[in-house]
Amino acid sequence: MIWKEIQISEDHKYFMFNGNRIFDKDFKNVLKFHEPGIAPVEDQSGWYHIDLYGQPIYNERYERVFGFYYGRATVVKDGLWCHIDVDGQIFYLTDYKWCGNYQQNMCVVRDFDNGYFHIDIDGNRIYKDTFLYAGDFYDGCACVKTLNGWKHIKLDGTDLNGKYFYDLGVFHKGFAVAKDKIGWFHIDKNGNEIYKERYAAIEPFYNGYALVTDFSFIKKIINEDGEVVLGI
Repeated sequence: MIWKEIQISEDHKYFMFNGNRIFDKDFKNVLKFHEPGIAPVEDQSGWYHIDLYGQPIYNERYERVFGFYYGRATVVKDGLWCHIDVDGQIFYLTDYKWCGNYQQNMCVVRDFDNGYFHIDIDGNRIYKDTFLYAGDFYDGCACVKTLNGWKHIKLDGTDLNGKYFYDLGVFHKGFAVAKDKIGWFHIDKNGNEIYKERYAAIEPFYNGYALVTDFSFIKKIINEDGEVVLGI
């Protein structure tokens, strides 16, 4: 049985393969299988992870568990958040108020002072700075909120380009959405605008084009030069 082909029922109560129900069990809740073939489930005993045979991979039960990413899964017990490995073992000593999922072997966490930062695959803090908010790493960069505004950081926590914005998105194919005091636009990895126009709302570029909404709430399609190619 191929884990990528296992589906969950519409009510999130059981699993299916090739259209047939498997494991012959209803759960209170199920989430999708993730590599290497492990899924989060909830029954009367609590939350835990099962393997491709529907069997628990450990004896512990949690208030909540999430999927495995890079061999790590977020779990919650007694209101404390941390990560376990595929053997069900907690592999670092620190608990957090919240944990994200690992991306690029790094994960964002929130401490009990509500500060955000990133830890590495072994649970070690990567840099000394603490942020008001931090997002996942994508393409080697993450968005963080500081007292001076939003900026991008690199994998070691240092500034990508030294530019601050009112709001910010992750990079996608070399461009990110950003907001200044006028409105939204797209920037390159140097933090420079790629056109002069500003918008009420924008989306990342999708194969060279992006959906934007102007301040008259008219939606348009622009190219990577900022030229309007279509009104919709």
